[in-house]
Amino acid sequence: MKIIVFADGIVGYEITKFLFQQYQTDTFIVVTTSNNEISALAKKFLVSTFSIDILNPQVTQIQEKVDLGILAWWPRIITSDLIKISKHGFINLHPSLLPNNRGKHPNFWAIVEENPFGVSIHKVDEGIDTGPIIAQERIEYDWVDTGETLYKKAQREIVNLFKKTYPAIANGEYIPQNQDLSSGTFHIASEIELASEIKLNQHYRAKDLLNLLRARTFAGNPACWFEDGESKYEITINISKILR
Repeated sequence: MKIIVFADGIVGYEITKFLFQQYQTDTFIVVTTSNNEISALAKKFLVSTFSIDILNPQVTQIQEKVDLGILAWWPRIITSDLIKISKHGFINLHPSLLPNNRGKHPNFWAIVEENPFGVSIHKVDEGIDTGPIIAQERIEYDWVDTGETLYKKAQREIVNLFKKTYPAIANGEYIPQNQDLSSGTFHIASEIELASEIKLNQHYRAKDLLNLLRARTFAGNPACWFEDGESKYEITINISKILR
């Protein structure tokens, strides 16, 4: 079987390493966002690797030779033309319990909207995270969690879920379940900045404000913010559970 993997970040690295080590009889093509540790790993295993900058000409030339496409933490939407290069389509690894929190920043919105959180593997269609679900794992969280801890939990759990599910995916031994999109939620990337503004003269429920602050607490990333006069400030939060 020939597989094309669009891989990025820690999850992309762990997924490609698992496939290279456990499924050596398969043939792989790896697409990365740049020359990075994933492309270095692919070269170590003598796997063909492409950067996104030179993607379209090469990938479109291998039509009818690819059996399955995998989006392993891929940060961009792929086109319908790319979906069609794979005989059995693409699957996507998404850090939310679909249909909750489709789109961007699901770790943030799960806390803010108090939605169930988890990870999902689903088939890719022309919508954004709307394809039928292959497998899911729920991730519990509580007051000590932040946007950062949920993101890291999702990274671990999606790799574990993929490793458990991939044999069935490779053999076609799964029954995808359509999502009930009427009960789900969806957000685009630009929403997070507006939602993260704290207005000093606005009334908030304490619960909502705490959720907002911890949802945007993520080391190395922008936090919630407010303006006072000509100055702008950021706020992070740390909540600890008191043992009784």
